[in-house]
Amino acid sequence: MKRIAVGDVAPDFVLKDNRAQEIRLSDYRGKKVLLSWHPLAWTGVCAEQMKALEANLAEFEKNNTVPLGMSIDSYPSKNAWAKELGVANVKLLADFWPHGKVAQDYGLFREVEGFSERANVLIDEAGKVVWVKTYEIPQLPDIEEVLSKIRG
Repeated sequence: MKRIAVGDVAPDFVLKDNRAQEIRLSDYRGKKVLLSWHPLAWTGVCAEQMKALEANLAEFEKNNTVPLGMSIDSYPSKNAWAKELGVANVKLLADFWPHGKVAQDYGLFREVEGFSERANVLIDEAGKVVWVKTYEIPQLPDIEEVLSKIRG
């Protein structure tokens, strides 16, 4: 399984978000997209990672960037979790079925555990990957580092 790398064309996908809306990556051409992968909903570090996206949404928008929260959880679970966290605007996508297919396509699926890496993948306006960073599972990504990457 090859991990996605800078310079790769980001594999397109269609996933349901926490509101059961179908989200297609290619619909965001012309904008940057941050795929912010977290292993599992309902866990502490993952919650803080998603809340940081919501708290900084204005900065993402100012920099023509759409942040998407990504995990292998089902969309009903992601919907309940978003409500619990107060994540009202950032879309939380469900890579649930086929289980972890998009994470696999990006080389971010952890076969032994059955969930994704904790990772950030930044895709430019043309659909090319411009930044990839994986983290130790217990490590919270530094939102300031993420914002510095989207600002270019």
